[in-house]
Amino acid sequence: MHVHHLHSWRISNRQAIAIQESLRDRIRIQPLAHPPRVVAGADVAYSRTDQKTYAAVVVVELPFMKVVEASQAICDVTFPYIPGLLTFREVPSLLVAFRRLRTQPDAVLFDGHGLAHPRRFGLACHAGLLLNVPSAGCAKSRLVGDHAKVGTTRGAVADLNWEGTKVGAVLRTRDGVKPVYVSPGHLIDIESAVRLVLSATTRYRIPEPIRLAHQMTMAMRRRG
Repeated sequence: MHVHHLHSWRISNRQAIAIQESLRDRIRIQPLAHPPRVVAGADVAYSRTDQKTYAAVVVVELPFMKVVEASQAICDVTFPYIPGLLTFREVPSLLVAFRRLRTQPDAVLFDGHGLAHPRRFGLACHAGLLLNVPSAGCAKSRLVGDHAKVGTTRGAVADLNWEGTKVGAVLRTRDGVKPVYVSPGHLIDIESAVRLVLSATTRYRIPEPIRLAHQMTMAMRRRG
């Protein structure tokens, strides 16, 4: 899979913020023309003993969640842990895994945020731009924004607003479970991102492509 090179990854905190602010105008928020059939999920885990990241990408075919391909990578951490700048810590290893894919996914789901970010340029925006593929974030916790109460049944949704702008949605993926926080990354809009997450979610709270990628990263971490 092709990855665009837009900047260096060995940078300072101030340079990282400047990159986010300079690239966010390139993000295109637009409806998906067609429902994706081949969807990738991406996840990153950290070593407990050294400065390494374990990245995994799993590609599935909807609606039966048949695994088409999986890829993984182990890389050294080169950026400190700073909320709002996790992209610079996690994406380098994810890009290695994406480059190893032979399959071109129709869309990618990331365990993280897109527009629902302090600078409206979260991991799903950044990685989606570098991959030039429709991308969305599906996070287990909120980073920014406020929302109304969400209904308790699958498919219930509430707007996620930040600084007067709708930046995502709070979505119930299963009856009675905690909601997830969905936000568009690149080449997708909020409504399309919500439909994508629902179409990729089956028996679990988290979309199956992300869940499978998470299983891979945990197995990699256990092996060391």
